[in-house]
Amino acid sequence: MVDRALRWPAEWEPQAGVLVAWPHAQTDWAARLAAVESSYTALVCAITRHERCLICVADAGLQARAQNLLVAAGAQLQRIQFVQVPYDDTWLRDSGPIVLRDQLGDELAYEYADFHFTGWGGKFSAERDDALIQRLLEQDVFVSGRHVPHDFALEGGAIEGDGAGTLLTTWRCLHQRHPQLDRDALDGILRKDLGAQRILWLQHGYLEGDDTDAHIDTLARFSPDGGIVFQACDDPSDAHYAELGAMRDELAALRDAQGRPYRLHALPWARPIRDGQRRLAASYANYLVINGAVLVPGYDDPADAQATRIIGAAHPGRSVVQVRCRALIWQNGSLHCVTMQIPAGALRGPAG
Repeated sequence: MVDRALRWPAEWEPQAGVLVAWPHAQTDWAARLAAVESSYTALVCAITRHERCLICVADAGLQARAQNLLVAAGAQLQRIQFVQVPYDDTWLRDSGPIVLRDQLGDELAYEYADFHFTGWGGKFSAERDDALIQRLLEQDVFVSGRHVPHDFALEGGAIEGDGAGTLLTTWRCLHQRHPQLDRDALDGILRKDLGAQRILWLQHGYLEGDDTDAHIDTLARFSPDGGIVFQACDDPSDAHYAELGAMRDELAALRDAQGRPYRLHALPWARPIRDGQRRLAASYANYLVINGAVLVPGYDDPADAQATRIIGAAHPGRSVVQVRCRALIWQNGSLHCVTMQIPAGALRGPAG
């Protein structure tokens, strides 16, 4: 038996496309559907300037509606593929597949890691979302590979990888999902199931309004310049100031696989955005890297421009596109949360 040689590609490596699910009136977006559809339309238009977009839709009627909106906005339809599949919600970073590469001798294969999706620790109904990866595989949208269901609760937004064997995550999230397991046990599972060589844990970091229990993709992200882009808070009067300051200190103490400190890119802090009395989690760290570009969330805030410059500098050689995401944070996530990139070669059909 040949041992597997799993590797989770970094987000900045070549992609086959990006997976999203279109919002509709039976999802939690119903109350603000038009505004959210506007964000999705802008997002898909930005993606299709550079690569394919695989769009999950609930039925033919929703497909027609989405297509009409995208045509009107100038999306490149030749780079769009619709797939009809049931889903509870549209946060595909957490319910979509984590695609690993498995190098066996001279043959490159793919593993579709299918972790148990519990609706963020049982907070929301998730039966259809938990079955999403199986349904997509049944529709033959991916190239042949190994489908590996894991009876272990893990969301894609809870982990960040550098493509070279290092994962970054938060203790708050993984401990909430698995309170019976200690850090060594969790460390071993992540290494085995994701082919990781090192797990870096953060004790600090959270965003008010975030119901994921501190997903790493709202807090800190690896960058290809040997750095970490992270959400900072420079307002001493803000409730996040001490916690995000402690997270920055943790990040400064981390070392890469060669023992070097990471180059730190601090993101600016948006002014508080509220829905009534509820503060919304407006994180600039929730950006998406695609082929040739990086898509940055915008919140109609003066800090948007500075965040775009910093993220662009951390991802040199890519165009930087801001996507308005104020509507998305109403449901506690942003641009990265609603997308899942698929590594190059893993989607069927012509390259985009």
